[in-house]
Amino acid sequence: MTESAPQTLQRRAIALVSGGLDSMLAVKVMQEQGIHVEGVNFFTGFCVEGHTHAIRKKDKDKNKRNNALWVAEQLGIKLHIVDISEEYKDVVLNPKHGYGANLNPCLDCKIFMVNKATLMLNKARELAGEKGFDFIITGEVVGQRPKSQRKETMPIISRESGADDRLLRPLSAKNLPETLPEREGWVDRGQLHDFSGRNRKPQMALAKRFGLDDFAQPAGGCCFLTDESYSRKLADLWQARNERRYELDDIMLLKVGRHIRPAPHYKLIISREEGENRFLEGYRYQFTSITTSSCPGPLALIDGKLASDDELRQAAAIVARYSKGRTDDEVVVEVRDPGGVVRQLPVRPATPDQVSPEWMV
Repeated sequence: MTESAPQTLQRRAIALVSGGLDSMLAVKVMQEQGIHVEGVNFFTGFCVEGHTHAIRKKDKDKNKRNNALWVAEQLGIKLHIVDISEEYKDVVLNPKHGYGANLNPCLDCKIFMVNKATLMLNKARELAGEKGFDFIITGEVVGQRPKSQRKETMPIISRESGADDRLLRPLSAKNLPETLPEREGWVDRGQLHDFSGRNRKPQMALAKRFGLDDFAQPAGGCCFLTDESYSRKLADLWQARNERRYELDDIMLLKVGRHIRPAPHYKLIISREEGENRFLEGYRYQFTSITTSSCPGPLALIDGKLASDDELRQAAAIVARYSKGRTDDEVVVEVRDPGGVVRQLPVRPATPDQVSPEWMV
């Protein structure tokens, strides 16, 4: 009786899946080599997709989906979604390697996320032995991001995350030193890629070869912290509170409405359309709110404490300025405190010159 040949052990990888094209391609390159891949997506609270698309009318034609989940479905892989929003605060508030162009701690963020994936890898190996994960893959491309994806920062991510040479970047591997999966023959380095720089043509060509024609916009990014306007609002929040802290509700509200600060101790968050109206409704039990009752208009939240009745009238006049009654002599507004107590207040809508451009956050 002849002995059957021993089965080759299928190697297993964890992929950081953002929902963008690069991580999608990195997974496909590994699947093409017979690697079993599972994805992990980390929720920080700062993600762009889905939330704003569901609220804003101008985004009504955009896909209202979680791109990471959608990508996992297209690739046929299991996706682990991990909420790191609380522990991620330290990355945002105290980045060891500093910020990018705005309040984006890109290098610290990547180190943090790869470290989380490394801990998952180690735990899985501890619990499952050979059925655990062997290495980590990302869609990073050398030279694509000015802060976190430079050739000199790639080793920093590997080292400080604890992943070391178990971190493989399939799209840029040929521009980087060999990793453990390559040296051990788990993957064929010859079938990996040498993409570099900000030119997206190689990725688009590879996507075409794989038959991928639907994916999140390659250059869109997935983090509000890279956005100048959003970062300005977050910095304003910290300055007004005189301390660098935030809660999840804070970062959600920074994505929505006009933010107007007539005084250092309070600001108005004023909806711009019906979708934002509905979203802000959910916060009326946390904030004093103002809306117009004599004509159609926005819903506004008061973030902070008004010092006098004059400030309340000023806030109400600003809200009336953005209503259908902006040219009327008088608009009646409804002021509701978080406890549900309502007060009707007639005001003259503010004129454009009464709303200083310097108040716009």
